[in-house]
Amino acid sequence: MTSPTADPVTDAELVPPPEAAAATVGEAPVALRVENVSKVFGRRPAEALRRLEAGASRDEVKPYGTAAVIDASLEIRAGEIFVVMGLSGSGKSTLIRMLNGLWSPSAGRVLIGDDDLSAVDAKELRALRRARLSMVFQHFALLPHRTVLDNAAYPLEIQGMRKKERRAKAAEALAMVGLDGWETSLPSQLSGGMRQRVGLARALAADTDILLMDEAFSALDPLIRREMQEQLLDLQRRLGKTIVFITHDLNEAMYLGDRIAVMRDGRIAQVGTAEQILSDPANDYVAQFVADVDRSRVLTASSVMVRPAAVVPASGGPRQASRTMREAQVSAAYVVDRQRVLRGVVHDVDAVAALRDGKSTIASAIREGVTAVRTTTLLADVFAPAAEDALPVPVTDEDGRLVGVVPRVTLLAAMAPVDKTMGDGDE
Repeated sequence: MTSPTADPVTDAELVPPPEAAAATVGEAPVALRVENVSKVFGRRPAEALRRLEAGASRDEVKPYGTAAVIDASLEIRAGEIFVVMGLSGSGKSTLIRMLNGLWSPSAGRVLIGDDDLSAVDAKELRALRRARLSMVFQHFALLPHRTVLDNAAYPLEIQGMRKKERRAKAAEALAMVGLDGWETSLPSQLSGGMRQRVGLARALAADTDILLMDEAFSALDPLIRREMQEQLLDLQRRLGKTIVFITHDLNEAMYLGDRIAVMRDGRIAQVGTAEQILSDPANDYVAQFVADVDRSRVLTASSVMVRPAAVVPASGGPRQASRTMREAQVSAAYVVDRQRVLRGVVHDVDAVAALRDGKSTIASAIREGVTAVRTTTLLADVFAPAAEDALPVPVTDEDGRLVGVVPRVTLLAAMAPVDKTMGDGDE
């Protein structure tokens, strides 16, 4: 159906794929900003910073200090799940400790809204944390002698909220994470997954705009971990928090993140959506890092679709349809109405038959029931319709308008990782 040289979808007649979620995040105000932040531990951090600015590597400044984070800049927008990922020693945990003000940057600054964390005194920083930031830790950090309800209410107690009110808010948060009925239990009576839910409820009870989650699900068994990931996404759809999620697990990052920052040796190697990082890795390190990802579970139809070789109007005649297919050198064409809503497909033999019968339109020649996918459909879910029909799989937007097609060859090619090899000196 589609010619081998079909171009990516850029035709003015085609409706561009909806990017509502990305557009919403892109238009949201910046909730957290990291500006040229570095963190060096050691006796001579200033000398280490000076040498780093002059181009020295992390290893070269070791005599002067350990450069945990180097010249990191990020903008995290309100309402997004922003994942920072990297291997052990990449600097991601150091970065999150600067986001909540536990550590001050050696250079640069961290801003929550318009508030510079390094420019406020200790009292103002504590107030800022209580009002704007909540943390969810890897190892739960629950108080063993307190009940589930009192653990969830603890940040509200620190804020000075009255007991009845804080317990009511904590009970609401526990219900959100599926722990209603467990309020009087102690942490020792809960499974690991349930204890992590208490930690999440405690962060939700504080009702801050920003959640910082440091390897929050890393200590959980795989099945429980997946359940927690799904619950986090469900809560995010309902609450719209700004979430910074730290992980070393690539699949977790791809599943959760609206955008992802990949860190290596203290530096940010790339920031982008999962599709951008998979399809266009910034360097050889990122390319190798994502080489083993199940691309079919990350990439969507919109990222690989091409322009249809032949599209004909439902109101057109069989002669026009035949000419269109002949010029495109294909044996079938998709049929759309005036709003470009997909109505079906017409084959060359059916168009010729309609022409022979003296039909003025191709209405009788249209084969309906074409299986289309949405722009947001994962490639894993495109394989079935691709196997059912020799024609490329049509892709429609949320209004049913044809925006592209996915030929089998394109689908299979998209499954192959980007052909990049590690450069010299890369690990």
